[in-house]
Parts: sequence; structure tokens; C-alpha cells
Amino acid sequence: MIYLDNAATTFPKPEQVYKTMDNANRNYAFNSGRGSYKASKEVVEIYEKLKSNLRKFVNASFDTKVVLTASITHALNQVIQGIDLREGDNVYISPYEHNAVARTLNYVAQSKNLNVIQLPLTDTLKIDIEKTKLLFANQKPKLVICIHMSNVTGYILPVEKIFEEAKKYNAITVLDTAQSLGLVETNMKKQNIDILAFAGHKSLYGPFGIGGFILENNIELKPVFFGGTGSDSLNLEMPLNSEVGFEPSSHNVIAAAGLNEALKIISPKENFKKEKELTEYLVSKLEELDEVKLYTSKQDEDYVAVVSFNVEGYKASEIGYILDNDYDIAVRTGYHCAPYIHEYLKDAPYAGTVRVGLGQFNTKDDVDELIEALEDL
Repeated sequence: MIYLDNAATTFPKPEQVYKTMDNANRNYAFNSGRGSYKASKEVVEIYEKLKSNLRKFVNASFDTKVVLTASITHALNQVIQGIDLREGDNVYISPYEHNAVARTLNYVAQSKNLNVIQLPLTDTLKIDIEKTKLLFANQKPKLVICIHMSNVTGYILPVEKIFEEAKKYNAITVLDTAQSLGLVETNMKKQNIDILAFAGHKSLYGPFGIGGFILENNIELKPVFFGGTGSDSLNLEMPLNSEVGFEPSSHNVIAAAGLNEALKIISPKENFKKEKELTEYLVSKLEELDEVKLYTSKQDEDYVAVVSFNVEGYKASEIGYILDNDYDIAVRTGYHCAPYIHEYLKDAPYAGTVRVGLGQFNTKDDVDELIEALEDL
């Protein structure tokens, strides 16, 4: 199989990650923070090392809360439902948001009567910063949520500029780094990020089963997920003075060990360079095919790793089926859990797009085989 669905999850993982997880599963699969015995305490150390490494990875303060969850979707639910929002508050999102944000915010907005406003786009589907400034001035933001990198087009949003404007109104800023962390520069202090949500299994090259969020600037969240934490057990209120109050249930120590190993290996700068070159190569090849409708141009600079296209005369799903069955090439098709941006792409006649997600283990040969398959069609 030629695997080109790395935007969904990166595959394979580095060999060291597999070995570390196997060792953890055999020797450290104990309940973290739930026992006074030595093995349980060693598991706590694994979690603390991971949290420390995550803080360094995104340039967060040493005392910043790092909350580990089962996935970034779980993390974004805890964040969006946990922020103290009131009726009439203005919440801004980009048109590129994933349903982990869009659906969660829709639920909260309906229950609290919030104003959800999309950031404006230019004719080339980039965030229009000047119009954003005017919007913020007219309807002051309480909360601004942005995906860092589109899972549909690979567009890297100008989050530093967006959040800089948001901070002029003391808005809370939330960054969804599902696609970007491990690939695109991310600096919580430099980019004015209050809360950063992350996924372990994508560009960080860790496993499924672990994600989380990082709380900078003493942002307070209400609990939305309840249960045992191994501490203050006679108290029916969640202990929110520390991270454990946001981490009820048994922890996935195997996934934590795997992600921690991945953080030791990964080099965002080197990964970006490789995937940028491969992305530009793919786009240049696709632009040579007359019947391919491409949603990214090689003239663009601010995109990487994710490329969407369609083929005239086919539904996106038909292309995916043919590539899989006839050529053993795995791509993603459809609307990619991103409800807003497809309106701008005008891809309804194709029922979405064919999406190629490139990763560290892909090569130009993989791209060439995809192009040959499309040429056959």
C-alpha cells in the first residue's frame, strides 16, 4: 500500500515509538496516581516527563497546566465547554475549522445564545486580516478559535496576526494544532496562544489514544468531565487546582510513553522542509493534468503536507475507490469533517475532495505512482 492519508493519522510511526510502547505495555501498564507502590509512582514519572517535554516543545511556561486526554476532540470539548461564555458573547472561528470545534461550539452556542462569527477570507481563500480588524472593532471578541493548519487544503493560517488582534480586546485565544504540531512552528508565547489543543497521532508521530491541551496565562476552565482522580476522593467536587482535576479516569500510559518517545525524535524544522518539498512536487505534477481541478496553487507559500483535488467526470469517492482497488493507493475522500470551507471550494458537484496527506515516510516515487494512476484515468 502507498499510504497518502497522513492528515488522518501518520503511518507508520518511527520504530523507536513502537519499541517504547511495547516495553511500556509489558512493564509499566499500571494505574497512574492510584497506588502507593513503586510501579505506580514510576508511571506518574512517565506522565510528568511527557508534560515537561510538551511545555518545552511549544515554549510554554514551566508551570503551565498540561492536560492529557484520550484525543484532541476530547480536549477541545473540555476547553470549549469549560470556558465561561455568556449570552451575547462574540466567538470567532475560521472557516477552516474541523467538527471537533464546529460541532462543539454549535452545541454551546445554541445552549448559551452566543454569536458565532466566521473570520473573513480573501478571494484566494486566505484569512483577510484587514477585514478581521474591522470585525473585531465592531463586534468585540470574547473568544477566538483557529485551526493552525487546514486538514482540507494544507493552508497555514496566520494565527500570530489573528491572535495579536484578538488580544487587543483581551479575548481568549485557542489554537487547534491537530495537523500542525510537529510540522509547523508553534510558540505559545510568541503567537499569543492562551490554550493549545494537540493530537498525539498526527504530525507528532505518536500513537492513537492520547491528545490534550495546554493552558497558558492562567485561563480558568469549568469541569465538564467528572470521575475519579486518585486524590481528594471524599470530595464530590472536582479538584481543579491542579491538572488532575481535568484528567479523571485511568490514564493511557502506553500511549503516553509512545508520545514521549516521539517528542525525543521529531524535528519540526526538518519535517517541514521535507514535506514542503514533497508537497510542491505533488502540486506541480497535478497542475500538469488537464482534467484535475486543484484547490492549491504552486504559487502559494503558506501550505504544506495536505493537497485536495478532484478529477472531472468523477465523484471524489469514485477516485478514492479506484485508487484503492486498482492501485493500492490510500487517500481520503469526502468533506473531511470540515463543514464550512467546502462552501468556499464549491466542491459539492464532486461530493467533497480527494485529499492527499503526505508524511515523513512518503517519497517522490509515491507521488509518481499516484500521478501515473491519475493519468490512466
